[in-house]
Amino acid sequence: MPRSDPPSAPHAPARGGRFHGRSALITAAGSGIGLGAALRLAAEGARVTVWDRDAAALQNAMETAESLDLSLSTQRIDMTDTGNIGPAVDRIAKTVGSIDILVNNIGGSLHTPFAFLDQSEEDWARVWDVNVTACVRTTRAVLPHMVAIGYGRIINMGSKAGRFGSLFAGANYVAAKGAMQAFTLQIAQEFGPKGITCNSLCPGAILTPRVERLLSERQSDEERVRVLQSIPVRRHGTVEDIGAAIAYLASEEAGFVTGASLDINGGQGMVI
Repeated sequence: MPRSDPPSAPHAPARGGRFHGRSALITAAGSGIGLGAALRLAAEGARVTVWDRDAAALQNAMETAESLDLSLSTQRIDMTDTGNIGPAVDRIAKTVGSIDILVNNIGGSLHTPFAFLDQSEEDWARVWDVNVTACVRTTRAVLPHMVAIGYGRIINMGSKAGRFGSLFAGANYVAAKGAMQAFTLQIAQEFGPKGITCNSLCPGAILTPRVERLLSERQSDEERVRVLQSIPVRRHGTVEDIGAAIAYLASEEAGFVTGASLDINGGQGMVI
């Protein structure tokens, strides 16, 4: 039976100069979607700082960037530790002068049970801490630097699950992503007059190596074909698809876009 398209190896993103002079912070970006976004912004001239708690992932991110003749700065950060975020943000601002772009990429269901009645209080607390609280803390730490320069682009990583529910992630994850949608709207409204936009990007099925492994474990060939047939463009999304969308929302061209949720799901979220 046919299988979904394999995840592509990292390759040099489109190069340009629209982010020259801009500084970006991308959280949980040692691999996958976050790394793809980091490479895309770096290729277009941004000074990119990548956070991740996985030292091996950060090393791989550095090596990947170097292989593409790009440069990334990395910081090993456990974002669930309340004392880490503020000082780390201040170090970035002191080193590069400002933080113009924030991509809150951290998140995940953390392998907690799918069934609501099987989820414990701890399952809810862990998922909420990673998907909501860590993003709120980082945004709170970054915003004063953006306000000081009268400019900022904040992109929160949402999910189709936060708007439509999910067949794979449980109620704790769905609720957390829904909360981030509301948080995005409020930040957009409050800080728009200060030159700062805030938007949410909601991916559908993005075929990272991790997702490919999970699909191989959990779905038969027939099930995977059915999933592909439910996507109007008949393919899974790629890391490059998400990187391009993040680059747009982070750009000056998107200055009139705020409080928006950009669906990147191949049309899978349409009601037909």
